[in-house]
Amino acid sequence: MASEFHMPAPECLIENINGRLVVNPRTAQILSAIRQPVVVVAIVGLYRTGKSYLMNKLAGKNKGFSLGSTVQSHTKGIWMWCMPHPKKPDHALVLLDTEGLGDVEKGDNQNDSWIFALAVLLSSTFVYNSIGTINQQAMDQLHYVTELTGRIRAKSSPDKHEVQDSANFVGFFPDFVWTLRDFSLELEADGQPITADEYLENSLKLKQGNDKKTKNFNEPRLCIRKFFPEKKCFIFDRPAHRKYLIHLEQLQEEDLNPEFREQVADFCFYILSHSKAKTLSGGITVNGPRLESLVLTYVNAISSGDLPCMENAVLALAETENLAAVQKAIAHYDQQMDQKLKLPTETLQELLDLHRASEKEAIEVFMKNSFKDVDQVFQKKLGDKLEAKRHEFCRQNMKASSDYCMALIHDIFHPLYEDVKQGTFSKPGGYYLFTKKMNELKDKYHQVPRKGVQTEETLRKYLDSKEDVADALLQTDQSLTEKEKEIEVERMKSEAAEAANKMLEEMQKKNEQMMREKEASYQEHMKQLTEKMEKERAQLIADQERVLALKLQEQGRLLQEGFQKESMKLHEEIVALQEKQDVSPTCNIL
Repeated sequence: MASEFHMPAPECLIENINGRLVVNPRTAQILSAIRQPVVVVAIVGLYRTGKSYLMNKLAGKNKGFSLGSTVQSHTKGIWMWCMPHPKKPDHALVLLDTEGLGDVEKGDNQNDSWIFALAVLLSSTFVYNSIGTINQQAMDQLHYVTELTGRIRAKSSPDKHEVQDSANFVGFFPDFVWTLRDFSLELEADGQPITADEYLENSLKLKQGNDKKTKNFNEPRLCIRKFFPEKKCFIFDRPAHRKYLIHLEQLQEEDLNPEFREQVADFCFYILSHSKAKTLSGGITVNGPRLESLVLTYVNAISSGDLPCMENAVLALAETENLAAVQKAIAHYDQQMDQKLKLPTETLQELLDLHRASEKEAIEVFMKNSFKDVDQVFQKKLGDKLEAKRHEFCRQNMKASSDYCMALIHDIFHPLYEDVKQGTFSKPGGYYLFTKKMNELKDKYHQVPRKGVQTEETLRKYLDSKEDVADALLQTDQSLTEKEKEIEVERMKSEAAEAANKMLEEMQKKNEQMMREKEASYQEHMKQLTEKMEKERAQLIADQERVLALKLQEQGRLLQEGFQKESMKLHEEIVALQEKQDVSPTCNIL
């Protein structure tokens, strides 16, 4: 994060105005200054369950997110607090504190469902905070998780064989942490002590049966197991006597229950040590500007009545960044050419070599800053721009050479034609004296270095424009016979024809060089694209294998618990995921 970045207190990121969610543009813009990867921790839960206190502790502060002290929901919308990550150098910690769920004053839970869905979509670690134990009431209160498939789309156009709530969501969804406040039970099962994580796993076990009550019991548990295969649980004792809780943020550490202090410290250590940077499908790391784009895309979709689509959000983000990647690549190319190129170049190949080296670096810059360039649309734009740059530099090179050569020719040959005007060569033998002087001046002209690619063309055009002078001197030279004059005319025609042929050969050579350069450019684009796609495919396979392993573990647990039907559904998802791994992306560029 930039050293000057400072966010002294939380600010509202997504406002809840009369049941309508609106992004606060000033707060969202704060994210644009964060260029490092962001670790996003979001917390949700029923109102008045102490969510804000835990978030303040993650921030290393006693105050920040408003705690409130009444039975009313205090936080409205989603509030954000950004800071340098205390344990991960070159990372930012983004804390999202959400409006309390289940506030009776709101009348319905439509708004709560969107708050819950946004917290899932934006975070890399999702904390669900509740009071007491994990019983059926707690599960009923977590009904929002069962609504996720109706609130979120993984893909804009799912494959006909693809299950919407399967591996697509697991690949996008955050790690899940359940925090249980004011927990009063003994952590044991069958008379044996168990961990908080084991308590959570036991609480998520399904019941056999097909009746409505059993289905209602299983549904939220099954959703949590399928959507959040990586789970963690923390329990907390009551922090202090009830009468002190309304002033919790004013209490000194020594006034808090020692066990509660230790539990909070364990929670903070785990979250700060284990929470990963937010990533998108394909291993794309999210920084501040990317998180800002996701916030705007998701909330705009909700406001317009659409479902937030994770794939569309990534593609919208990719379009913005890929356009910027083209601009960065061109800026790098311009910088390199400005530093290395001095016009005119001695040969066309010298210019093309400089172009090729700068082009290669420009493509590297584009590849580094671009992602999900579907059908290589933006790489093609880059290729077109680089080709136009090459043509423009060739034009500038020819002009610089032509201008320099014309100035040089004027300096060298002007005195000769002034002598012609003065009649210096208007005498017997004057023609041969003129041609001798002309050859000397040509040699002088050719000895001057770095005249560039228009050396011969410019001289030829100049001499062609003056050929009537030589012809007049030839015809008026009384020392030459008619036969000698005819021979000289034929010689001049032969030289002109030879020069024209030489120019044609040079033009053909130039065209061949340009064709080779175009092919070399194509090959460089293909080479770097292939390397990038191989890396992306390796990352995709790694992501899919991670999801596959989690799915296989869950399938094994379902089989062990005797849920054959649910196990078969998961098996279908696993097969679909395995088939995906066999599909290879193809290159199509320029």
